[in-house]
Amino acid sequence: MDFSGTWQVYDEENVEEFLRTIGAPEIIIKMRKDKKPVIVIEQNGQNFTCTIKTPVVTKVHSFTIGKETEMTAVDGRKFKCTVREEDGKLITESEKFTSVREICGDEMVETMTAGPVTFISKSKRV
Repeated sequence: MDFSGTWQVYDEENVEEFLRTIGAPEIIIKMRKDKKPVIVIEQNGQNFTCTIKTPVVTKVHSFTIGKETEMTAVDGRKFKCTVREEDGKLITESEKFTSVREICGDEMVETMTAGPVTFISKSKRV
C-alpha cells in the first residue's frame, strides 16, 4: 500500500476524549479540537517519515516497519512504539494506544484506540 503523499484531515470523531484518555494536557486538547492537520507521508520501502502539521505545532516521526522507535506526542512527551504492516495497514502499538492507518478508496483512515475510547480520523490526498 502506498501511503506517500500529502493528506488533509477533513473529519475526526472523539479527538478530545481520546486526548484526555492518553493524558494530554487540557491546553493541548483545546488548541487541537478545531484544528484539522495536514499529514505528509514519505515512504521509501520499509522506511517512513510522517510530518503532522497544525497551526499550533508540527511533528515529524520517522520509523522503519518492525523496528521499535521513539516518537514525541503533541505535548512533548516521548514514547516508544513499533509500527508493523499487516494486510496493507500500518499498525502502531504503544503503551497507551493502538493506531491502525489504512487506505480506503481515495481516503486514508486512522483508527486510534486507548482503553474504551476510539478516535477516527479521515483524510483526503491533496
